[in-house]
Amino acid sequence: MPTLSDPTAATHVTISPKILYFGTPVVLLSTENDDGSANLAPISSAWALGHTVVLGLGPDGQSGHNLTARPEMVINLPAAHQWQAVERIASLTGRHPVPASKRDRFRFEPAKFTAAGLRPQDSLHVHPPRVADCPLQVEARASRIHTATGGAFLIVEAQVLAVHADAGIVVAGTDHVDPSAWNPLIYNFRHYFGLGAQLGHSFRSETPAANPSSS
Repeated sequence: MPTLSDPTAATHVTISPKILYFGTPVVLLSTENDDGSANLAPISSAWALGHTVVLGLGPDGQSGHNLTARPEMVINLPAAHQWQAVERIASLTGRHPVPASKRDRFRFEPAKFTAAGLRPQDSLHVHPPRVADCPLQVEARASRIHTATGGAFLIVEAQVLAVHADAGIVVAGTDHVDPSAWNPLIYNFRHYFGLGAQLGHSFRSETPAANPSSS
């Protein structure tokens, strides 16, 4: 019987998927509207390098409009069990009137926190509120916003100002998030997932393995 290490075990086909969300963390991005109220939007394109977080946004959304005018934001990371709160605002937009590109599937909703069933919490360094219910909250400021090739997306480079973590996911006495306690919500080809059991850990890890015998 062929094994996964056997090159004859798998047959690859060339495909043209509409999206490439191959397992990315979900972000709830809070920004400040023109009238000082808060907008909250699910983001499925986010990655971090050091203390810079890069976000991909639609060019017609309220988040992009807000960040262009006011660069402050909070990058809130929900846990896996909070996927329904995210989905409750997935088809809502804070943009009014609703852009033509969104009118077939989105409706205007200014009270996103209420619609999601989530609580705002004052930030320490920026105007937009944090999501009190999210275990990880990252206050940040956009340092660069530019249009991706083709104009279909905005790419936002955000500099981290502060990270707030639920004490239950922090290794006691350290600044390390405990990966065995933190279960982020993952967007996997437009389906919501959490994490499975730990398989191992990187040689660069500074936290103990959840199950040393597995590594």
